[in-house]
Amino acid sequence: MLPDLTDLNSFRDALSSAPGSDGDARQGAADRNGQLTKPPGALGRLEDLAIWYAAWRGDARPQINAPQVIVFAGNHGVTAQGVSAFPPEVTVQMVMNFEHGGAAINQLAKAAGATMDVHALELDRPTVDFTTGPAMSEDELLRALQTGWNAVNPEADLLVVGEMGIGNTTPAAAIACALFGGEAADWTGRGTGVDDAGLANKTRVVAEGVALHGGSGDGLEVLRCLGGREIAAMAGAIAAARILRIPVVLDGFICSAAAACLARTVDGALDHTVAGHQSAEGAHGAVLAQLGKEPLLSLGLRLGEGSGGALAINIVKSAVACHSGMATFAEAGVSDG
Repeated sequence: MLPDLTDLNSFRDALSSAPGSDGDARQGAADRNGQLTKPPGALGRLEDLAIWYAAWRGDARPQINAPQVIVFAGNHGVTAQGVSAFPPEVTVQMVMNFEHGGAAINQLAKAAGATMDVHALELDRPTVDFTTGPAMSEDELLRALQTGWNAVNPEADLLVVGEMGIGNTTPAAAIACALFGGEAADWTGRGTGVDDAGLANKTRVVAEGVALHGGSGDGLEVLRCLGGREIAAMAGAIAAARILRIPVVLDGFICSAAAACLARTVDGALDHTVAGHQSAEGAHGAVLAQLGKEPLLSLGLRLGEGSGGALAINIVKSAVACHSGMATFAEAGVSDG
């Protein structure tokens, strides 16, 4: 059961008091892994992945039957600065595409056997241009966090969150720069494919935003000042999954920036997550390194939508299927040497 979010402090408190993984299930899964009909370590990272998953589900021999993909959409006032190759109207059009099953994420979620939900957050009211003021008020941030918080199905057993929002690699870059330091250029990429002049302009915008708001080391304050509604909703969903002990597969650069805000808010807030992939957006690898996450896949994806995370559902399912479905040496009547 999820507690109610009445203010930002209640969100912090819920995340701080969230349960950890189950040590007995972890040990039981590790013991079983050592008895399976294979040489020790022969399945590489799949073995660690299965044990991690078992620990968070509290089951030494788990199954994955109900993965969920949630896509959040939001619009950004900072697009008025010309940071994207596409206009904000595309966000609305893509939400309709998601709802009609026509996007890449629809196909990838279906292939992974996952349900998919779409939540559009006030697309007719973009956030404030963060070079002129905070992107969101505290109330706006709380409402966006609540959207993600309430979107998670408590019956899900694996979660991927994705996003749609023209211009949202700009706030993601600003969040990364504010949280991790360095220069704006270290974190700013081409997003939807801006040219060199567009990249220079985008880098300027990120630098201005961080200079105006980046003094706070608090993750939620950075999210409020530099983020967006869909980014906050992803953070809310990831946090809710932690409380429900639902493992999470992180998607790309923007999802990782949302997750980073949680990591800066509460130590260990991302222990229930793995990085599904490393995208082609230049700074994504650097964000994952800061979070201590090694991606499961690296396929040059840069779409967003939760696409890389959804693709990695199949990796996690395969790891768990091998762990729980393989016979032990004793069961198979095979000598363990």
